[in-house]
Amino acid sequence: MRITLLAGLVAMACAGPRAEHVEFVSKADVPVTLTAQDVTDSVNVWIAYRRDFDLQEVPASVPARIAVDSKYWLWVNGDLVVFEGGLKRGPNPKGAYFDEIDLAPYLRKGENKLALLQWYFGKDGFSHLSSGCPQLWFDAPALPAGEWLCRVHPAYGIADCPAPNYRLSESSLGFDARKDIEGWQTGTLEGFQPAVPVENTLGDLYLRPIPQWKDYGVKELTFEAVPGADADIVTAPLPHNMQMTPVLTVSDPEGGHRILIETDHAKVVEECLRAEYITKPGDQTYESPGWLNGMKLKLTVEHGARVTGLAYRETGYDTFVEGSFTCDDEFFNKFWDKGLRTIYVNARDNFFDCPDRERGQWWGDIVTISGECFYTYSTSLHGLVRKGIRELADWQRPDSILFSPIPGNYGVELPCQMLAAVGKYGFWNYYMNTGDKATMEHVYPAVKRYMATYHEGPDGLNEWHDGDWNWGDWGQERDMMLLQNMWYCLALEGVANIAELIGEQEDAKAYRARLASLKAAVEKVAWTGTCYRHPDYEDETDDRVQALAVLAGIAPEDHYGAIFETLQKEWHASPYMEKYVMEALFAIGHGDYALERTRQRYDWMVNYPDTDTLFEHWTIGQGGNWDGGSVNHAWSGGPLTVFPTRMFGLYPVEAGWKRFTVRPDPNIFGECALSFPTVAGTVSVTYSRSGGFMEVVVPDGTLAEVVLPDSSSPEVLSPGKHRLALTL
Repeated sequence: MRITLLAGLVAMACAGPRAEHVEFVSKADVPVTLTAQDVTDSVNVWIAYRRDFDLQEVPASVPARIAVDSKYWLWVNGDLVVFEGGLKRGPNPKGAYFDEIDLAPYLRKGENKLALLQWYFGKDGFSHLSSGCPQLWFDAPALPAGEWLCRVHPAYGIADCPAPNYRLSESSLGFDARKDIEGWQTGTLEGFQPAVPVENTLGDLYLRPIPQWKDYGVKELTFEAVPGADADIVTAPLPHNMQMTPVLTVSDPEGGHRILIETDHAKVVEECLRAEYITKPGDQTYESPGWLNGMKLKLTVEHGARVTGLAYRETGYDTFVEGSFTCDDEFFNKFWDKGLRTIYVNARDNFFDCPDRERGQWWGDIVTISGECFYTYSTSLHGLVRKGIRELADWQRPDSILFSPIPGNYGVELPCQMLAAVGKYGFWNYYMNTGDKATMEHVYPAVKRYMATYHEGPDGLNEWHDGDWNWGDWGQERDMMLLQNMWYCLALEGVANIAELIGEQEDAKAYRARLASLKAAVEKVAWTGTCYRHPDYEDETDDRVQALAVLAGIAPEDHYGAIFETLQKEWHASPYMEKYVMEALFAIGHGDYALERTRQRYDWMVNYPDTDTLFEHWTIGQGGNWDGGSVNHAWSGGPLTVFPTRMFGLYPVEAGWKRFTVRPDPNIFGECALSFPTVAGTVSVTYSRSGGFMEVVVPDGTLAEVVLPDSSSPEVLSPGKHRLALTL
C-alpha cells in the first residue's frame, strides 16, 4: 500500500523496500497530490502542514524524501530540522528536485508531530520555473500512514513596498503578526483541514545534488535608532556581505504598526527584495524567512513600535574557505579576500551573477566563478558546478540551442557565453579538476547538437551565428565577429577533448580538423600585422580579441610583441573579460605588466572601504553613483584563477589532479604562498625569492611536474613535501 500526499503536499508512503539512495522519481510514481482547500492566491502562498502519529519504537533510520514548489521549513516535535529546504525548480523544464532527510534523530517513542511550512513563489524568474501549483511531496516509508492537515497561513502576504524587479521569482514578504497562528507546529490545529488532491505538476523528481544550507546561527547586532517625523530609522552594519534573514525583537503596546525591513542592497539599478512586519500588541520576536543580501540592515519603524533587539541568521552553501593565498603585495592580498567573499555570496541554489538584483545563473559569470572555486573553497562546492553543467545541457531547446540563465523563464541564447560554457574554460576545466567523466558523458549529446548550429563561411571563419542576444561583454569596442569565432575555437578545443574522453574518436578528429582550419582562417582574415581585427569592424581595436587569440592558440609567438603593444594601449574589457587579458599577458611573457594593469583597473573596487566584494563594473560608486550595477559580481574575481594557473603554473595535466604541473612564472611575487584542496588532496606551494627556495607539497597518489623559472626541464616530484633551490 502506498499513500502519496502532495499539495501543497504530497506524499507519504508506508510499506515496501526502497533503494538506499534514490536519484530519480518519475511523475508516474507520484499519483496523488494535495493542496490546501483555502488556496485563493497563486502568488506568494504560504501553507502550514501538520501530521501527528505514534511510534512504538523509533527506527534507526527514517529517510524522508521531500519536494516542494518552492521552499519549505520543517519541524519535528517542535525542533526546526530544515531551514529553507528545497531547491528552485528545476533540473530540466519538466522536473523538480527533492531533498532526502533522516528524521530518526528527532523522533521519539509515542506521539510525534511533523510540521512543515511551505512557501510557494507562484511566479517564474531568472532562477526558477513555477509548476503552477503550491505542491509538496513527502515520502517516508518507515513512518506509519496517516492524514495530513493544512491551511493557508493567514499572516503571510506581499509587503507594501516597491515590488522586486521581474527577474526575481521571490516576492518581498509581508507578515502581519496579528493574524499569526502561534504554536501551530505542536499545538492545536484550529482552522486546519485535510489536504485535497490536485494534479501533480511538479513533474519528475531528482535527488538534490548539493548539501542543505549551512546555518551559522542567530547572532546579535548593534544598532542605532534615529527619530523621524512619522517613523524611526534603525540601522545596523552586518559583519560582512552575506545571505541572511533578519530577526527583530519589538515592543508595541497597541500593535498594528508597520516596520519596513531592507538592506543597503534593496535598490541595485532596479528594485530588489525587502520585507515588512506588522506588529501585534506586546513584546514579540520575528524572523523574516526570505533571505536578503547586503552589508547593512535598515528598518523604518512606525511610531508606536520600538525595536529593542536586532539580530541576523546567516545561511549559505555548505562549504568553507580551504584555499589560501598570501604575497608580499597587500593590494593583491586584499583582492583575494574580496574575491573569496564574492564567490560565497553568489552561491546557493545555483551560482548566480549577483545575490541582489537577479540571482540568475548566467554562464559567462559561471565559467569564471567555477574556475575560481577550484582554488578557494572546499570540494563540496564542486557539486554546484556539476549541477549547473547538467542543467545547462538538460534545458536545451528543441532547436538545439543552449541558453541561460537557467533554471527559469528567460530562454535567451548569448552565443559567446554558451561557447565559453561548453569549451576549454567551462565544461572541460570542470572535468580536469574533478575527473567526473559521467557528467561529460551526460552532457556531450547536447553539446554536440549545439556545436552543429554553427556553420563555416566562404572565408573559413564561421558565419555569423545570430543569437537572441549577441552580447560579448559590457562596454564598447567589441569586435563581435572575431569574439564569436575565437570563443568557438576555445569551444572546439574543449569539446574535442570531451569527445575523445568518452570514446567518440571520429567526432574528436572532426573537431580538431575544424579547429585547425578555423585558426588558419582567423590568421589569414584578421591579422593586420599589428593586431587582430575583422575587416568589417570599424571601432577601436578590441583588447579582448587579442587576449582570446593568444589563449585559443591562434596567435604565433612572433605576434606576441605586437599584441603586447596593443594591450598596453587598449583598455576596453569589463571586469568580466579582463581576466582573459590578464591571463594572456602572462602567456606571452609579460606577467609584470599583467599585474600592473590589473592593479590600475581594479584599484577603485579593491580599495573601496565600505564593501568586501567585487563589483560588476569598473566605475560603480565613483562620484557617489551607485546605479551602475551590482557590487557582488564573481566574474570580477578572474585573477583568483590567473594567480594559481599562470603565476604558479598549477594545473592538472591528468584529470582529478593525479598529475599536475608547477611552473612558476618569472614574474611571480617575491614572497608568496598558495594552498588549496583538490579531489586528490591538498596542494601547496611556497615561493621565496629572498630565501632562495620553493617548497611544494604533493598529495598522496599524485605526481607533480615542476619546472623552475631558471630551468626548461621538468622534475617529477613524488608525494610528500619537497624543498627546491632557486638560483634567480
